[in-house]
Amino acid sequence: MSEPRWLTPDQAEVWAKYRTLRRTLQRAQDQQLQRDSGLSAADYALLAPLSESADGVLRARDLGAEVDWERSRLSHQISRMEKRGLVTREACADDARGSMVRLTEKGREAIEAAAPGHAENVRQLVFDPLTPDEVRLFGDVLDRILDAVERNSR
Repeated sequence: MSEPRWLTPDQAEVWAKYRTLRRTLQRAQDQQLQRDSGLSAADYALLAPLSESADGVLRARDLGAEVDWERSRLSHQISRMEKRGLVTREACADDARGSMVRLTEKGREAIEAAAPGHAENVRQLVFDPLTPDEVRLFGDVLDRILDAVERNSR
């Protein structure tokens, strides 16, 4: 058995900052969405891909894959959103076991009202503190980390 590869002090500090950033950024985005639009982050996570899909409809399993949620979490969230009139569930014509999720007019209005504030929040919190060169570098760094995650998760 090989020796563990512990984080260096610099790596441990950066990792702690990343963990703090992930939590505080998510909280700030959740608060902004709720305050400005009444939507939860979970609502927005599902409404965004539906609003970008053809005819505002996606197969439930594809929507779940898009947001990387387990079937039960997706089903519960869709049920909550159905009760509020944001989406409807329909039978899947290709597969009797599958279902389709459709964005309602109320859901489209909600995402269209929420999107500008969400984009502004992302700009203020993530991109405004960076120069254009730093934005490109950040994107490159994220690509390298995502590639490593994908390679090591197989």
